[in-house]
Amino acid sequence: MTPFDLDDDKPHEECGVFGLWNCADAAAITALGLHALQHRGQEATGILTYDGGRFHSHRGLGLVGENFSDARVMSRLPGARAIGHNRYATTGETVLRNVQPLYADFEFGGFGVAHNGNLTNAGTLHKALVRRGCLFQSTMDSEVFIHLIAISLYSTVVDRLIDALKQVEGAYSLIALSNEALLGVRDPLGVRPLILGRLPQADGSNGWVLASETCALDICGAEFVRDIEPGELVVIDDRGVQSIKPFNKVERRFCVFEYIYFARPDSVVEGMPVYNARKRIGAELAIESHVEADVIVPVPDSGVPAAMGYAAESGIPFELGIIRNHYVGRTFIEPTDTIRHLGVKLKHSANKPVLEGKRVILVDDSIVRGTTSRKIVEMVRAAGAAEVHMRISSPPTTHSCFYGIDTPERSKLLAARHSVEQMCEIIGADSLAFISIDGLHRALGHDQRNDAQPQYCDACFTGEYPIKLHDLGEPDSAQLSLLTERS
Repeated sequence: MTPFDLDDDKPHEECGVFGLWNCADAAAITALGLHALQHRGQEATGILTYDGGRFHSHRGLGLVGENFSDARVMSRLPGARAIGHNRYATTGETVLRNVQPLYADFEFGGFGVAHNGNLTNAGTLHKALVRRGCLFQSTMDSEVFIHLIAISLYSTVVDRLIDALKQVEGAYSLIALSNEALLGVRDPLGVRPLILGRLPQADGSNGWVLASETCALDICGAEFVRDIEPGELVVIDDRGVQSIKPFNKVERRFCVFEYIYFARPDSVVEGMPVYNARKRIGAELAIESHVEADVIVPVPDSGVPAAMGYAAESGIPFELGIIRNHYVGRTFIEPTDTIRHLGVKLKHSANKPVLEGKRVILVDDSIVRGTTSRKIVEMVRAAGAAEVHMRISSPPTTHSCFYGIDTPERSKLLAARHSVEQMCEIIGADSLAFISIDGLHRALGHDQRNDAQPQYCDACFTGEYPIKLHDLGEPDSAQLSLLTERS
């Protein structure tokens, strides 16, 4: 089967991470957690467990259910401690050697790592590490952590990890498992999410959970404890949870796209229910850019909460004018040019009785290349809509993301090359409007965007990147000197 992308108008998901300490059936619970986080990565998945004596691992390409529904596979993953990962490739090709968790044997014992995000200085570090003599087994930036830990002169696992963390730059949430502890850490700006949960055990002890989103706690019956703070390292062992703050405090810059699109609607992100946030964004969109119409129609599934908010604010009926086929997955048909043209119909179908003769407002979360939006508009017109107005619950995506979201290069972003009026003509709508950057912030509880100290990472809309973007050229002399000293 050849996968092809029916979502080329979306930024693609990041990755999902999940970890357990002191939990019976850790592998099975981790598989459940990864299933809840499947939306964050569908290319590959893996689980690493520790039974107190040995580490065990299974990694595979494809979905969680395709890899961890076999009882024989699960029986080979014993232990009460585990970490897991769902992959969407933002760096490195999709082959088995690039599937996480990564694992290595050190003098202090085994060490596995699952990483969500991108390291912006990974190229520089990679070159310096190769010169140092390190042998890379994958093409992922995540492997940099393994080698930095290997050459560290510190004695404990925690100190070696801190040593590595202080050399990398970028956006990341990281979960690691050693013989002695489960570790979780967020980058100093807190761009990527990570939460802590508690899962009481039958013997009265506490099991502990680390995960990308609260929906992963819900599926396994764990209770939410708190968000891991930006720049915080938590060490979980039989004594409980220890918090370490190895970085200087800086203002957080959480990824605003988590609220718009990435997080599951039933998750609570940074204390804010995602579903409620998306409805407020839709309501603000209606206030800013309302047009007379007969029906509000979401582009499913990601546009549904915003469309509900738009409908409630405008007083126009909400209807499911587009029906999504949830069983497309990987197409069974070879993706020829003809099939690619029909691809949107594999995933979306027009509900003609709702659309025929109506002035329709289509609500979606984003436009990236514009190709799918154009096909959706064409489909709604073909169903007999009198007018088709497009409303987008994010500002125009004008810049690429380098922090763990897979977006096209800037030359392929429709909003980077065209005005809103030109975009409207390209997708064939009667009108097109995006929520403003200040309107987005108002929907999230702020008066407006603080241009002097932005509340979120919104570089994809503004071009203001909060973390330095290193080139992938030769390592600078200071970095090379640092790694040589550590050898």
